[in-house]
Amino acid sequence: MTGRPAATGMAAADPAGLADRLARLGDTTRDLARAAFEDTVRIGVTGLSRAGKTVFLTSLVHNLIHGGRLAALSAAAEGRLIAAMLRPQPDPAMPRFDYEAHLAALAGDPPAWPDSTRRSSQLRLSLSYRPGNFLVRQFRGQAVLNLDLVDYPGEWLFDLALLGQSYADWSAEVLADCRRPPRARLAADWVALVDATNAGAAADDATMRQAAAAYTAYLTAARDAGTGLSRLGPGRFVSPGELAGSPMLAFAPLALPTGGRARRGSLWAAMQDRYDLYRDRVVRPFFRDHFARIDRQIVLVDVLTALNHGQAAVADLGAGLNRLLKAFRPGRNSLLSALTGRRVETVVFAATKADHLPADQHDRLADLLRRLLFERINQAAFQGAAVSTLALAALRATRQTRARLDGAMVECLTGHTLADGREVVAWPGEIPARPQDIPADGGTLVDIRAFRPPPGAPGDARGMAHLRLDHALDRLIGDRLA
Repeated sequence: MTGRPAATGMAAADPAGLADRLARLGDTTRDLARAAFEDTVRIGVTGLSRAGKTVFLTSLVHNLIHGGRLAALSAAAEGRLIAAMLRPQPDPAMPRFDYEAHLAALAGDPPAWPDSTRRSSQLRLSLSYRPGNFLVRQFRGQAVLNLDLVDYPGEWLFDLALLGQSYADWSAEVLADCRRPPRARLAADWVALVDATNAGAAADDATMRQAAAAYTAYLTAARDAGTGLSRLGPGRFVSPGELAGSPMLAFAPLALPTGGRARRGSLWAAMQDRYDLYRDRVVRPFFRDHFARIDRQIVLVDVLTALNHGQAAVADLGAGLNRLLKAFRPGRNSLLSALTGRRVETVVFAATKADHLPADQHDRLADLLRRLLFERINQAAFQGAAVSTLALAALRATRQTRARLDGAMVECLTGHTLADGREVVAWPGEIPARPQDIPADGGTLVDIRAFRPPPGAPGDARGMAHLRLDHALDRLIGDRLA
């Protein structure tokens, strides 16, 4: 009797199992191939209160998904940006940036600005594109760049300086600042409490809580009073996130006891222990788990508010931004970076609210920001980092027009007021060309109106109207799409 030879081995015993294993092998091969054509860049998005981080991220995602307003992003201008889509974020322990809720606020009737950043969050947006290099394109064809967008309050970044400061040095610095204008008036009650406190006395929890509450009240008042002051920390005191009400925030600066030493069990020693605990349990993990993994960084800066509060506020802003840039450890990464620590290769400082000025003042706004950072930018460039400044509005709330003022035609802005939605025409004023030309007391150099978001912005199929958001994107990821 003739016929086909009997099947032997594993195939005979389990043909279905073999097919399943082959299918899994095929899936694995495809996953490996896909991984070879995928790249990931982790972008930090931060800025001080009311600089517009939430709107920036929402508009960035919306415009990349729709792709119609990205003329300055080289991959989009060259027709190589194929599509963008949201994907599950890689870190499930980190809260997700609530893009949909923020988009819904902008799409409301009336449209509303979304809530500001109160804690860190993350979102992954994947871009499908064709590489710009011809040879790479022949080999890779279509590629994917994952953008891991990490949003966190800018006030938290100032805490990174605490890693190199003792409690004594930090206390001395804060007290010196608070005894001088413009902080002296706002900090008067807290400084009076410090002067009346014997730091060498025995520690007790009630005194520590009272000092921390008074210090936090000063920080909150300085932030909410629209003073233009930037260096307000520790960051979790003004933006506590999940630490709200925690004993870990129950400390404050004190004057060093007479003689320059404090015994064990004293109020000073207890405050020092709490400071060290905050630094080790809050600041170090933030640096290790989030900040140290950042590849690219954009910092949103409200320069206009500082300008309206005069030279002292602008100088304070400059000092804070320079401290931030130093904390980023800017520079070019190498094979040794895994051992020595990663550096941030690209940093973009963006002066927000550019839609509050006519177009002919945007370069001046960006140049003012660059002047505040000039020395530190040069140092970063020497270390191989790309640091730049620009003026932008992630969502444009005004239109430029011309109107007559005192008999002359001037560049003005048209927008809908936040309070009642009335359309108004406003002349915003003119910002100075140099920091030394800023008046000491500020005044109203720029009329910063509170405008509503433009109606129907999220419904535009081209994406949201903006000013230079695409320029910022090209500086952050243009090379990674090439």
